[in-house]
Amino acid sequence: MQLGLVGLGKMGFNMRDRLRTHGHEVIGYDPRPEVTDVESLAALAGALQAPRVVWVMVPSGTVTRETITALATVLDDGDLVIDGGNSRFTEDKIHADLLAEHGIGYLDCGVSGGIWGLENGYGLMVGGSDEDVARVMPIFDALRPEGERADGFVHAGPVGAGHYSKMIHNGIEYGLMHAYAEGFELLEAEDLVTDVHGVLRAWTKGTVVRSWLLDLLVKALDEDPNFAEISGYTEDSGEGRWTVEEAINHAVPAPVISAALFARFASRQSDSPAMKAVSALRNQFGGHAVQRVSESG
Repeated sequence: MQLGLVGLGKMGFNMRDRLRTHGHEVIGYDPRPEVTDVESLAALAGALQAPRVVWVMVPSGTVTRETITALATVLDDGDLVIDGGNSRFTEDKIHADLLAEHGIGYLDCGVSGGIWGLENGYGLMVGGSDEDVARVMPIFDALRPEGERADGFVHAGPVGAGHYSKMIHNGIEYGLMHAYAEGFELLEAEDLVTDVHGVLRAWTKGTVVRSWLLDLLVKALDEDPNFAEISGYTEDSGEGRWTVEEAINHAVPAPVISAALFARFASRQSDSPAMKAVSALRNQFGGHAVQRVSESG
């Protein structure tokens, strides 16, 4: 099958390779001349046979919006656009409606797998019509992991369902990562445990807490024992915030995901105003000692 792929970054580049390995013809466009196959979106449309399918794999927000708007001007009635980035699900209907004005179909696809997807395959969560999903199933089958389709692919519902599912997936990821991180710190804090790395590695087979994330934590320690080369400053790409907002909208308790998100915010504060206030209050009501800035070293 022929596919146009817009965005050849960390994931898009590997997706192009995986699809080509599975026998599909992929024509990629990226602003960087060293990786692109064509020089523009218009050239991409010209290189594809109608009816075209174009997969968009660019950063969420403004870049995705501008890309889909531009595609609406170069594609034709009967073509299909797939947004495989981490767009907010509320954007999907807007994009679908814009393309529909030109007779162009739309699917949203949450993609999980990161840089390892080239070798292992990608978990795919798709939103859109049955007809559009069936049309692109050869592409989805090439991208997903080997084995039963249902173990790595789901048609989650209508437009928006794919990105909503991926948003919740990433919210869960926040909580899982932070639980492992807290466990790591507790192990490091106890003098009785002399081989923290070994404990974590021993958990990777047979235990109820084994997972790919745990495997990656062990791998990270292999490469940088005690994480001496990195800081604790941790960004968030949006999905955790959106998940917490949806928990509020639906009145669903989500204390673990919320706490993991707020922990990332805390990681960016070299000196927390909130904790200064807590220290001052403890001093006011209980006379507890306050560490002055000059004493902190």
